[in-house]
Amino acid sequence: MKSLDVITIGRSSVDLYGAQVGGRLEDMGSFNKYIGGSPTNIACGAARLGLKSGLITRVGDEHMGRFVREQLVREGVDVGGVVTDPERLTALVLLGIRDEERFPLIFYRENCADMALSEDDIHEDYIASARALVVTGTHLSNPRTEAAVLKALALARKNGLRTALDIDYRPNLWGVAGHGAGESRFVESGKVTAKLQSTLHLFDLIVGTEEEFHIAGGSTDTLEALRAVRKVSGATLICKRGAAGAAAYVGAIPAKLDDGQTGPGFPIEVFNVLGAGDGFFAGLLKGWLEDADWPTALKCANACGAFAVSRHGCTPAYPSLEELGFFLQRGIKRPDLRNDRELEQIHWSSNRHRNHGGDWSECRVFAFDHRMQLEEMAGYTPGKGAAFKELCLKAALQVQAGRPGYGILCDNRIGRRALHAASGTGLWIGRPCEWPGSRPLELEPELGSDCGGLDAWARENVVKVLCFCHPNDDAATRVRQEATVKRLFEAARRNDLEFLLEIIPSKVGPVDDETTAILIQQFYDIGVFPDWWKLEPMKTATAWANAISAIENNDRHTRGIVVLGLDAPETELAASFEVAAGFDLVKGFAVGRTIFGDVARGWMKGEIEDSAAVAEMAKRYQRLCSIWDEARAAARETAA
Repeated sequence: MKSLDVITIGRSSVDLYGAQVGGRLEDMGSFNKYIGGSPTNIACGAARLGLKSGLITRVGDEHMGRFVREQLVREGVDVGGVVTDPERLTALVLLGIRDEERFPLIFYRENCADMALSEDDIHEDYIASARALVVTGTHLSNPRTEAAVLKALALARKNGLRTALDIDYRPNLWGVAGHGAGESRFVESGKVTAKLQSTLHLFDLIVGTEEEFHIAGGSTDTLEALRAVRKVSGATLICKRGAAGAAAYVGAIPAKLDDGQTGPGFPIEVFNVLGAGDGFFAGLLKGWLEDADWPTALKCANACGAFAVSRHGCTPAYPSLEELGFFLQRGIKRPDLRNDRELEQIHWSSNRHRNHGGDWSECRVFAFDHRMQLEEMAGYTPGKGAAFKELCLKAALQVQAGRPGYGILCDNRIGRRALHAASGTGLWIGRPCEWPGSRPLELEPELGSDCGGLDAWARENVVKVLCFCHPNDDAATRVRQEATVKRLFEAARRNDLEFLLEIIPSKVGPVDDETTAILIQQFYDIGVFPDWWKLEPMKTATAWANAISAIENNDRHTRGIVVLGLDAPETELAASFEVAAGFDLVKGFAVGRTIFGDVARGWMKGEIEDSAAVAEMAKRYQRLCSIWDEARAAARETAA
């Protein structure tokens, strides 16, 4: 039984995409950071479509190399073939979107890590673990990497793998164009043609644009080029023809390009062609490895390419399997797919775990984002408040002990040092935005009137906002609060940040089994789709069922719910956990004052030492975690 469907081999890089669209690369003021390189993109795109993919490449022993490796893991790509090079830097690419036809890019690849890939990095057991091997042409341009590729191909054929080539012709990476010609897709070169033709017999599938087949076939007439390739290879040839779609040629090349096997194309707006071919290849692999006929495989490939050309970036643009299925069933509603809200919601929610720390099936959160409650304590000073929150973090980390499923809520105004120190610890990190106690809702001034302050947030921070609201709110209050929440939600999405909405109706008016569900629906009705909900403990299973039904009817991909504490005694929390734990969508709790309240009051007055404060808070936090885990286990046992 093969453990992998496909292994790709070759380039890996960090792509810095200019955030300003329509300007020169010279004038870019900010960049978005993604992983890149054709085989890296293909491996990620295939993983998003449900294939088990792996990558053979090299990365540097530095921050960007770790980023590539960590992001591959988040994308679900096996990194057993990724080698860390202690001597070379990870490759870097700067890219921009000038207009519909110009996409300037600069490759920083002098002596980079992936071009040091060698035969010693190719291991037969890893190659043999896959059903297919995909090679990209750039790694045939250098004797060292070529040797690695040829060894991998020999082992692939020995072990019965399917083999595929993405011609992936970049003239300047072959040394036939200058550094400033990064976006050039074709320069004639007999040397490159000869090198490619010496390997084409090794492949079962060869994929390229018309220009790429021109270099592989040694002719600028596409039919002649395809026939030249056919003379040295029996592979199925897939020719990508831009707006004309793509065609598969099995056996003899026909008299007309249009006589190949084709799949339906998708008339969408071209926004960014960079990485579109890699998305296409990922979709093609899905069909090829499932033995679909070529029209079906090309339909999938064309759709994946359509997603890529309509969005910013390469790998981030590629669809999940669910997103692809939804698109193929529903069809195109607007040609600029990135502005199709229904489609973008599915894209975000079904790919979100690849960017934000994986699966949070359990979430036990120590909430110490309180500001007003600390400021009102005797002995409080800003310095003491900051120091105390660092003690809270120490307690949280002591309980977490490096395990998944634990988190914190911490603010930036008092708890900045603790908030920043939490990054990279593996904790789920929520960060509040509301001005404490405000109703109608107001936001912290640091966010700015347009919530532009979010662009400075760490990507692992979850945007949390508490809204005191009730179905009986007057129209003016409701409109004002909903507008604030929506403005914050949209800013969070623009900045690739997850969003948590906390609602507490019991502080506004009487509640029943319908209250929370009504409020949830009201927020969905205005286009707010929280990644997380933070809800007060409801006393009946009916109330919980109503709330969960309201969420699932609108968003089947929400991360889930955490239960807040409201400074309740531990016994009351245990009772609320018992009810909430019976619902799978409830992932855990976010409790604060029950853990830190008494400790903070004593510590502020100098009655408790630091170590004792940490120990007591860790004990209380751990006890709540145990109560939750026991409630969850009991609920699952009852259900079973």
